[in-house]
Amino acid sequence: QVQLVESGGGLVQSGGSLRLSCAASGRTFSAYGVGWFRQAPGKNREFVAGISRNDANTYYADSVKGRFTISRDNAKNTMYLQMNNLAPDDTAVYYCAAEGVGGAFEYWGQGTQVTVSS
Repeated sequence: QVQLVESGGGLVQSGGSLRLSCAASGRTFSAYGVGWFRQAPGKNREFVAGISRNDANTYYADSVKGRFTISRDNAKNTMYLQMNNLAPDDTAVYYCAAEGVGGAFEYWGQGTQVTVSS
């Protein structure tokens, strides 16, 4: 089992930055990959970024490449999402997720709201 708690959301103006954090507990943090997803009002949840368990590989949705950076600190059991040059289209509830034994994202945080004003 993995428990995830996000923090760092808020209201920011277009062009601004935010850093989201996701604190994990339960299974050994370095044993699984983690990622960020988001869900805007009226839309399906979508993948934003992912990072492998050993920090060797990162993955991004095309819409955030060059603006968002995912990272993890296995010593602190924490994952981060640095978001720069935010746009109103980035407004959503952001969720962190962790892979289960089979490799699919099975564990989810409660979400943190990010609102970007124009």
